[in-house]
Amino acid sequence: MTTDTIYAPSTAIGGAIALIRVSGPSCADIAKKMLDRDVTKTPRMLRFARMVDGERVLDDGMACFLPGKGTYTGEDMLELSCHGGSRTVARVLERLSKTGARPAEPGEFTKRAFLNGKMDLSEAEAVMDVVSARAEESLRAALDQLHGKLSERITGIEDLLLDSLSAIDAAVDYPDEVEEDVSLALPDSLTLAQQEIEALIAEGRHGRVLREGAYVALVGRPNVGKSSLLNALIGTDRAIVTDLPGTTRDTLDEETSFFGVPVRLVDTAGIRESGDLVEKIGIDRAKAALDRADVVVLLLDGTQALTAEDERLLSITEGKTRLILRSKGDLLQGSDTFGELTISAKTGEGLDELKRRIVALSGAREGAAITNERHIKALENACSALAHAQTARELTLIATDVRDALHHLGAITGRDVDADVLDRIFSRFCVGK
Repeated sequence: MTTDTIYAPSTAIGGAIALIRVSGPSCADIAKKMLDRDVTKTPRMLRFARMVDGERVLDDGMACFLPGKGTYTGEDMLELSCHGGSRTVARVLERLSKTGARPAEPGEFTKRAFLNGKMDLSEAEAVMDVVSARAEESLRAALDQLHGKLSERITGIEDLLLDSLSAIDAAVDYPDEVEEDVSLALPDSLTLAQQEIEALIAEGRHGRVLREGAYVALVGRPNVGKSSLLNALIGTDRAIVTDLPGTTRDTLDEETSFFGVPVRLVDTAGIRESGDLVEKIGIDRAKAALDRADVVVLLLDGTQALTAEDERLLSITEGKTRLILRSKGDLLQGSDTFGELTISAKTGEGLDELKRRIVALSGAREGAAITNERHIKALENACSALAHAQTARELTLIATDVRDALHHLGAITGRDVDADVLDRIFSRFCVGK
């Protein structure tokens, strides 16, 4: 239970209106001290009030007192809406500090919500994912997690394991009566739990893209149209385009979204042998982007026959998740001779199909319950524990492995998590959330 009261602005300073949140046991006293009317008498109602420091009026605004466990943090809260100018907000924050409240740490409001049982840890983490969602599908996945979709599936697996653990305890206590039945039923129960965890892990591989974005490397020899394609895909002239080979000398990253899926496009330097030191550095970075990419888009100049450099790039990218494009489609005559798709950055030919294929190859999947790398790691550890349990010969050893699996699952929901892990998670939040 918290004994101190915290405050923080929850909107950007400098707009028309600023919202300041206060949470903790002193909220009612603070409202009486710094407002010219007692809003605690009309809880959960937004009322006009002047914010004051003694006889001095700080601002005209609105205030709402929210008592008890029904609030976001699970404790008394006070919300103040004042004018958003930096000096006005500073005056209100200074007044709050005089009342004995302290500035909130990053994520402390949501941390209190978790500690007070308003949400589990996976739902708390989803709050920041909602705030930082970069595309429609990312937001949908974050909201699903915030609304308990992942928690429900984790709870279902935990119930299976707890039932198994109860059966093991009964078999240990009454070996003559139930041990044989338990031994026969355990493999199926543990296998089912393991399959459920493996399904979540598989979803996590796809869901990561929704959270972090698909990393797409545009690769090709110089002057095949990579920069033109980048500009066409993002709808602005971000990359410099000339007829001179080697114009792009470094990687250029741009964030966008295709059909609701976040995408990070990386325009790389043309990969070729070069004696120019600056261009060589760009080529090395292009190769690094190639190694990291979820999807490699390899451009081949459709107006020319394949060159030795093209053949080398085809070899380098073989085995990677890739799309081979025939560029400059507006200049082509006759049928395609190579490439999976013909595109033209100038006319837009093939660009919608290219976006669809990138999304499909990225592995992004609608409805994925897992998007967080921490959750995936915990699931992998739980899966390993259950795999070990199925090789154990003694019930007591199986029980140890099942408890280990439950520990890792509990790290996702926060039922069984270390304090330093909590600190690391909430330190990534913005102040005021």
